[in-house]
Amino acid sequence: MHFYRSINSIKAITFDLDDTLYDNSTIVEKSEQEMIKTLHICPQLQDVTLADFHFEKNAVLLANPKIYHDVIIWRIETIKSLCIKAKIATDKIAQIVDDAMTTFNFWRHTMHVPQYTHTLLALLATKFPLAVITNGNVDINKIGLGDYFQFSLRGGANGRSKPFPEIFNLAADKLALPVGNILHVGDNLMTDVNGAINNGFLGCWLNIFDQDILQLPDARCLPHIEITQLPELENLI
Repeated sequence: MHFYRSINSIKAITFDLDDTLYDNSTIVEKSEQEMIKTLHICPQLQDVTLADFHFEKNAVLLANPKIYHDVIIWRIETIKSLCIKAKIATDKIAQIVDDAMTTFNFWRHTMHVPQYTHTLLALLATKFPLAVITNGNVDINKIGLGDYFQFSLRGGANGRSKPFPEIFNLAADKLALPVGNILHVGDNLMTDVNGAINNGFLGCWLNIFDQDILQLPDARCLPHIEITQLPELENLI
């Protein structure tokens, strides 16, 4: 654990999910592959590839730049757009979207949460209120983490995604604490570290690849704390 800045008293901790509490490196790719297989059930979509999906996803973003704040709506609108371009009857699209999203969401929640994550969160929860601030679509209750957290906030559903202020401000309001007493932990320098510090939170960077922050082009500010392994947070007890 390395301290770059002096810190206020920590009275609550918020966590990112993907690649912070578990390894997410292959989960989304696998989920999308299975989603594409579901789309192939429809004859008009049987030749759609994952590359086609991502091309259409970028087109949807260009048409509506703010949609990226909500990854669920973005994915739904991308599937709808593929259906419309394939000239699928309007009354069939809702079922296709529902089937594809059901498949995606099933595989999206098949990650392995390490035992050390459970051990750490159970320990921290004895001293601090814990919460989640995520830009993704994982339901903490579906992966066995719901009991550790007071609430989970998601980009789109709860304001613009990290690093924008709304979702951080809402977390502070729900915790009923000054932002300067809340530590946010995450692996992403832009959304987690920069977002936390620019919005008054204390920032903890989980340096999962053991990189030199002073050499990284996406580093905009130093975190208060840097760790390379999640269990290092036990030192806060």
